[in-house]
Amino acid sequence: MSRFELADRLQFYPGDFFTDELPSADVLVMGHILHDWDLTQKCTLLDKAYAALPTGGALVVYEALIDDDRRTNTFGLLMSLNMLIETTGGFDYTGADCRGWMREAGFTQTYVQHLLGPDSMVVGIK
Repeated sequence: MSRFELADRLQFYPGDFFTDELPSADVLVMGHILHDWDLTQKCTLLDKAYAALPTGGALVVYEALIDDDRRTNTFGLLMSLNMLIETTGGFDYTGADCRGWMREAGFTQTYVQHLLGPDSMVVGIK
C-alpha cells in the first residue's frame, strides 16, 4: 500500500463479523467470504454491511461466481461443490442471487463485473 501511497487511506480491522459490528467505511470488501456460509448467514453479513455504510457507500463482494445460467463457469460450480463438502452450509452462487440478496438488504444499485480468471464481483451501492 505504501508503494501506491494508499497506506493512509486503508484500514484493516480484526474481529468476528458475526458478533462485532462492521466498521463504518465508504467501501467494504468481502472477498471469498460469503460462500463459506448458509443463506441466513450470508444475508446477515449483507445486512451488517448495509448498516455500516453511509448513503452512497459501496459493498464489493468477489467470488468465483456461478454464471446465471449455471452452465459455463465450471470452476464456480466445482467451488460450490467444494463448499458443500467442507462447510456445514456454505455454497457458491450466481451474480443474480447476490444482487437479489443485496436488494433485500436495502442496496439500491447493484451490478456484476467479471474480473480476471474465474472471479467476478458484485457491487452494491447504498
